[in-house]
Amino acid sequence: MVRMSAEERRESVVRAAMTEFARGGYYGTSTEAIAKRVGVSQPYLFRLFPGKKAIFLAAAERCVEDTIRMFEEAAEGVEGEEALHAMGDAYRKVVSEEPERLMMQMQMYLAVAAAEQEGDHEFGEAVRAGWTRLWDTVHLPLGADVGETTTFMAYGMLINCLVAMGFPPDHRVWAGMDPAGRDEERE
Repeated sequence: MVRMSAEERRESVVRAAMTEFARGGYYGTSTEAIAKRVGVSQPYLFRLFPGKKAIFLAAAERCVEDTIRMFEEAAEGVEGEEALHAMGDAYRKVVSEEPERLMMQMQMYLAVAAAEQEGDHEFGEAVRAGWTRLWDTVHLPLGADVGETTTFMAYGMLINCLVAMGFPPDHRVWAGMDPAGRDEERE
């Protein structure tokens, strides 16, 4: 059996943490569940990360980075409306095929709200920094137009909510979800 390096093990912890936190949230997920999923002891887990918060923040960072990479790949070589469609289609595909990524995003926002109510701003600072990088990633392919970027991100959050609530793609609440088609609806 080939032994994993500490970095490979750390990566497996981050991936396992994304799965566990997506399901149970920050407060409902134990480090024991993460360790068990990876196949390591809790003491080993804490040799890789100083605590549960560090594990959560690493998982949140990975979730954001995966989304940024997906948008960058979708928009490579295109801009404007073509980029909007490419990034929108890629995002819809990811959240429908990888529901854990969507649920991790939703758990990130909940963790920020709960932590900030308790006076802990570390979650918020980290998640807002990731959101800002995500904004910047889609902003340029959309022509650096603030309105287009805002609309794209707003549609993304609506998609998050509809998918998280389990609305099937053919349900009437999805009508009008094509951001590029909104001009046609106004005519």
